[in-house]
Amino acid sequence: MSKPIKEMIIRDIRAGLGDRKDLLILDVSQMTAFSQNQLRLDMAKKGYTFLGVKNSLARLALKESGFHSLDGILEGPTTLVWGGEDIVGLSREISAWASKVDKASIKGGVVDGEGVGPDAVETISKGPSRLELIGQIAGLVLSPGARLAGALLGPGGKVAGAITTLSEKSEEGGDAA
Repeated sequence: MSKPIKEMIIRDIRAGLGDRKDLLILDVSQMTAFSQNQLRLDMAKKGYTFLGVKNSLARLALKESGFHSLDGILEGPTTLVWGGEDIVGLSREISAWASKVDKASIKGGVVDGEGVGPDAVETISKGPSRLELIGQIAGLVLSPGARLAGALLGPGGKVAGAITTLSEKSEEGGDAA
């Protein structure tokens, strides 16, 4: 492969990744062509990109994009996968596929630019996604306010009821005191 062709491939990989700092690295070489195609089609519908690439080109493109610690991961047949909302969703989808198809294997991944092994990818797939974490944080932030409002409404409701009763008695002409 000529140097200009290699540079074009590296440039295309970097352009495809954009500013992403998360991706997975798979070995799908043992899968049947039908299974690989089905996987690619299903994941493309969900916004994921698959790219089978030569390790030396992947290493260069990823290093230029700020990905580090990939030495042990980029060995043998390599397919790069990225896309979706966050690495957790991607990990869940790929882990589900890898468990269904015995011949698909997760070699590792990159999270925030740092390489992780296949066990870490499995752990990530079981954690909460970005949106779930935001929801949990919002719940934690709003929880003290909700408790405060409840505390104020409980005794405050009793005081308001007492004031209403007193005002109704005074309107009837009765003495409130």
